[in-house]
Amino acid sequence: MKLYLVMLLRRPQVDPAAISAHMAFLDALRLDGTIERSGPFTDRSGGAYLLRAVDADAAQAIVQRDPAHTSGGWDITVHEWQAR
Repeated sequence: MKLYLVMLLRRPQVDPAAISAHMAFLDALRLDGTIERSGPFTDRSGGAYLLRAVDADAAQAIVQRDPAHTSGGWDITVHEWQAR
């Protein structure tokens, strides 16, 4: 498995319902061991999560199911990360 850093930056028009759906999505990923860590930035501009996936396509497929992506409320980038 490879690690992917998923960074999310909020757009001005975030739907509050998408936030709770995004949090539930992350909780489900945490329960099945797909993410290691997640959390908001202290300035509330967005957040990040550390995702485990076999390759970049699998990581993108997971991120595309995230309500943060499907709602259009965040700008999201995915980077393969060689964390130590």
